[in-house]
Amino acid sequence: METLAMHISNGIIDGPVAAIFAALALAALTACVLRGRRDLDDRLAPMAGLVAAFIFAVQMLNFPIFTAGVSGHLLGGALAAMLVGPWVGALCVSVVLVVQALIFGDGGVAMLGLNITNMALIGTAAAYVLIAVLLRVLPRTRAGLAVTAFVAATLSVVVASQGFVLEYWLGGTTDLGNNLTGLAGTMAGVHLLIGIGEGLITATTVLTVAKVRPDLVYALRSLRAPATPAVPVAGGVR
Repeated sequence: METLAMHISNGIIDGPVAAIFAALALAALTACVLRGRRDLDDRLAPMAGLVAAFIFAVQMLNFPIFTAGVSGHLLGGALAAMLVGPWVGALCVSVVLVVQALIFGDGGVAMLGLNITNMALIGTAAAYVLIAVLLRVLPRTRAGLAVTAFVAATLSVVVASQGFVLEYWLGGTTDLGNNLTGLAGTMAGVHLLIGIGEGLITATTVLTVAKVRPDLVYALRSLRAPATPAVPVAGGVR
């Protein structure tokens, strides 16, 4: 068994639970493909490739949590959600995870469904929900965009880490030295620190893209602040 696996290693979660999550991940990714095809255009397609490459690079920063084969690292879900949207973003992260597992041996192949569920699906979905809320309540300024990216990245990493806690509760096979509450606290605490680093990277990257080509930021194109109702006045509309 790997002691410093980038993701969940083989044997951490039992086979039946891993198989269930593999089926769930496959179904969710199928939905992402069908929905993502509607979003793909001349801007989104090349950006998706760049996002996947960037996420692959940042995920190489690895922080071991337990000696039994569980570790933490940057996820990239928030960055993907902001730049290419939740559907294509989840696919970008999934492609990175598959390549890492099959070619570089990062994370167990049998655990691929679990890793995709946590990082590509839960992480990206949580990030996009936060992005959708924050972009509607914060001012549409560089500061507002930076806060949105930072908060979404930080909290989505913590949320994604709790997916592992659920999976371990359902079928954990390795003694990680904590009860479930302690495990949840350890995962949340470590990933909060990791999330802060990811938040800084995400905010910096999104601001850089937005400054040069705001039209390439999916969240800015798709999430609009509620329009202020026009007030009829004498002589026209103000």
